[in-house]
Amino acid sequence: MPIRELPPQLVNQIAAGEVVERPASVMKELLENALDAGATRVELDVEAGGVKLIRVRDNGGGIPQDDLPLAVARHATSKIGSLEDLERVATLGFRGEALPSIGSVARLQLTSRTAASEHGWRIEGDGHGNYAAPAPAAHAPGTSVEVRDLFFNTPARRKFLKSEQTEFGHLDTVVRRIALARHGLDLELRHNGRPMLALRGSADEAGIARRLQELVGPEFIEHAFHIRQISAGLSLSGWLARPTFSRSQADLQYFYVNGRVVRDKLLAHAVRLGFHDVLFHGRHPAYVLYLELDPARVDVNAHPAKHEVRFRDSRLVHDFVFRTVEEALAGTTPQVAGGAMPTVGPTSQSAHQHPYSDGQRQGSMQVGDMLAAYGALHGSATEISPPGFSAPNLVSPESGVPPLGYALAQLHGIYILAASPEGLVLVDMHAAHERITYERMKAALHQGSVVTQPLLVPTPVPVSRREADLAEAEGEALAANGFVVERRGPESLAIREVPALLVREDTVKLLRDLLADLAEHGESRRVGESLERVLATSACHTSVRAHRELTLAEMNALLRDMERTPRADQCNHGRPTWTRLSLPELDRLFLRGR
Repeated sequence: MPIRELPPQLVNQIAAGEVVERPASVMKELLENALDAGATRVELDVEAGGVKLIRVRDNGGGIPQDDLPLAVARHATSKIGSLEDLERVATLGFRGEALPSIGSVARLQLTSRTAASEHGWRIEGDGHGNYAAPAPAAHAPGTSVEVRDLFFNTPARRKFLKSEQTEFGHLDTVVRRIALARHGLDLELRHNGRPMLALRGSADEAGIARRLQELVGPEFIEHAFHIRQISAGLSLSGWLARPTFSRSQADLQYFYVNGRVVRDKLLAHAVRLGFHDVLFHGRHPAYVLYLELDPARVDVNAHPAKHEVRFRDSRLVHDFVFRTVEEALAGTTPQVAGGAMPTVGPTSQSAHQHPYSDGQRQGSMQVGDMLAAYGALHGSATEISPPGFSAPNLVSPESGVPPLGYALAQLHGIYILAASPEGLVLVDMHAAHERITYERMKAALHQGSVVTQPLLVPTPVPVSRREADLAEAEGEALAANGFVVERRGPESLAIREVPALLVREDTVKLLRDLLADLAEHGESRRVGESLERVLATSACHTSVRAHRELTLAEMNALLRDMERTPRADQCNHGRPTWTRLSLPELDRLFLRGR
């Protein structure tokens, strides 16, 4: 068959196949264009799930009359003009193919007006690449794009669309994801004339919280806490849900790079790694996170639909995200539990006099005495705090009472009941002690290097040439993880030393996993995770068991240790270690005040 040039309409339809998968794809491109135009208000109208109509109206800068034909032409854009621009893209869209691609599989109408123009101008296409000359049209400053009868001229592709409800669900998800990136954007979404979403832009903390609640649900807000970290030209901010609010699916994970919605494997891996020893098996973390960096340090042109990005220094980015998340989760203790144990003010104290005021506090025993009594559980009264841990002020200055209050009793040998000014605290005794013991062991391990054990007979490991090259290049990284490996041939390695604690593990499999991680992410936590699994098992076996009776002094000492231990809100398996029934909740249970 001879080589021939494809007709423009077919070229556009091929391009459309990359960026226009369904109505949601169209909405994403049009909404991103509106934001790039500087819009602060956007109105979205959708009919039949977006198949019949998608209309996006914004108050952005608008398009001049003479530029309207170029807006629907391929390879025409106002967002890049040189290779330098392409290497530091700061806009959401930039390729100049969205409108012509959409116009090749649907009937497209574009109406726009600049602030300097007396009226707007409109250009219309027939879905076959033919556009009439721009004609005058009434329009406020900004742009409206109407897309009708999607895939009317490509029936084979239209057959792959799902039901109206399903297609609108995908479209709604796209709108919510983009809305999460712009807190100051006013946005309205209507489906078949019915209001579905009405967001008001906000810059204050309370307004952003309300917006998040509407976009991702009130439960997330109740269980999330805000983080912010800046280092090495990178900034990570946003919200992490506490590990106890984990999900069965990865359906509440929103990550943005310079305001762009991404589904990037490197970033997802880094976040999950940060949750590595606080999540229940098979569960997924929930988060809304924003990474900001110099646009020149990230390639946003790595995916046709711009879902994935490529970082110039992926190892640095991965480590920064992982460390930030890990350190933030280390602070999930009763001392700073967001939403839990709020400060008690004069009003609430007058409404509920706590039971150990007026010199009758049950906790009159000195904390040091409690720790000494509790020391028997650890085997040493002087090593209650894990090495390297700083002991925070365990008493709230407003109430003079520690965050978890003072122990009242033990229930069925499993739970500790404690009273605080805010209500009743319930602690899972074994889960709490397991976390405390585990963190002590981890801190001791991390204070020194990984202890290795030489093998009497080196273990041969057949590998690919690529893996052998990687092992040779990353010898220092492997040694830092306790593996001393030598290359014995083009496709052969030998393990000479392994981490002493892992000598009974499958070290060949662990080495292969290490190499896979180094190839994919530039670093690995495999050895650390394996070591911590061993420590977690040991911590579980050595922690105080259920049905063991504790004295009040021992219970109080356990509460104090929880308040100073990282990640104490959940055990090593991701289960909660404590919960609270507030005084208002107790009042409702007993119908008080009615």
